[in-house]
Amino acid sequence: QVQLVESGGGLVQAGGSLRLSCATSGRTFSGVGMGWFRQAPGKEREFVAAISWNGGTTYYADSVKGRFTISRDNAKNTVYLQMNSLKPEDTAVYYCAAHRFRGLNLLNPADAGSWGQGTQVTVSS
Repeated sequence: QVQLVESGGGLVQAGGSLRLSCATSGRTFSGVGMGWFRQAPGKEREFVAAISWNGGTTYYADSVKGRFTISRDNAKNTVYLQMNSLKPEDTAVYYCAAHRFRGLNLLNPADAGSWGQGTQVTVSS
């Protein structure tokens, strides 16, 4: 089982940057695909970015491609989301998640087996 705790959210102005961290625990972390999702008020949780179990492949939603970068450090059991050129529409609670099965990429929230508590990102105009 993977436990996840997000941090790094906050209030920033449009055009600013934030770096989210997802600290994990669990012996199987290095073999698990990870993803970042976000949920704005009144909206469904949506995919933001994903990274394969070994960090070799990344995926991004079109809305964040070119602005966000997902990475992982398996030695530190941590996943990161570097967010640059933030826009007001990026405002949401951001969640880190782990795929419910080892070795698979987490592109859909329904495939998540573990979720963090979320961290609020607010981008002002």
